[in-house]
Formats: sequence, C-alpha cells, structure tokens
Amino acid sequence: MAPIPRTTVYIATSLDGFIARANGDIDWLPQDTDIAADGDHGYAALMESVDALVMGRHTFEKVLTFGGWHYGEKPVVVLGTQPVPIPSRLPSTVEWMSGTPIEIVTRLAAQGHHHLYVDGGVTIQRFLEAGLIQRLIITRIPILIGRGIPLFGPLPEDIRLRHIQTRSFPSGLVQSEYEVPNSNSPR
Repeated sequence: MAPIPRTTVYIATSLDGFIARANGDIDWLPQDTDIAADGDHGYAALMESVDALVMGRHTFEKVLTFGGWHYGEKPVVVLGTQPVPIPSRLPSTVEWMSGTPIEIVTRLAAQGHHHLYVDGGVTIQRFLEAGLIQRLIITRIPILIGRGIPLFGPLPEDIRLRHIQTRSFPSGLVQSEYEVPNSNSPR
C-alpha cells in the first residue's frame, strides 16, 4: 500500500473566520490590484510543491466562474456524493470522486500522488476531522463580514496545532502557517 499523501490547506478567511458569504459570494476578497505589492503570498511555491488538488463541488463550481482554468494540467479531483459534470473545455486531468477522506487519499496515493492541496470549506473540515491535514496556511483578510460560511466547524475533539510562522503584508493581509502534529493517523 502506498503511503498516505501529505496534505496542505491554503485558504483566505475574513478576520472573523469566514471563507465566503452565506450565499457563497467571495466579493469581499481583495482584487489583484489591491494586493499587487504583496507578491503572490506563497501560492506559486505551494502549487509547485503539490501534485494534485482536491476540492469540493461548491468550490469547483465557484472556480468555474473565475474565467479561465488556473490549474493548468495539474490533476484536480472534485468531490461530490453525486457525479459532478466536468466541462469538456477543462483538461482531462480533472475528475470526480466520491468517498470518505481516507478512501480519497488512498486512491490518490495508489495513483502516485504525494502532496495534495485540499480546498473548500466542507472538504477541509472533513479531512481535518479524519486526521488527514498536515499543514494549514490561512491568510486573514482585514475585513469583518459578520456571517457566512466558516472555515472550521464542530469537531469531536480539540485539534492542537503547531505554529510555524506568521507573515504580514503591506496590504494588511496576515498569513499564518500551522502544522497539525498528529495528522496522517486517520481517526
């Protein structure tokens, strides 16, 4: 059996912990011109280090509204309990899967993947609860939106994190990186 791939979350939240408005809108995120002086916040390095992305259906549907496909030929797995239609304009490296987090990472390990970028609120919550997230990179945007879709949800037990680093940017964004010390031992 292939070793379980490492997993990284790279996501932005409002200062009050939301990843989107209740209706899924992310209109509160800064535009590229607002944060141009910051650089790319480590995104290019992350994308270079991962060999596949795993995202939930709602995140995938939101990404499709951005115009263009920003992941090139990198494998992207879209999770859903029902088949997710993949537009024909996307690379053949985009596929739908269903299953528990451990089933998903086991399948991806069997395909030869070693480092996964996990994206989407519910997907992140399920992988975290299953003990399958090793690294969290969270960029806090200096805005309070009051309500919306939270990054984190209820957990059956505390998950202790080890702080790696925090960086602040001229735009006011603050990015913190954490390690999940006891991950990769599925719960």
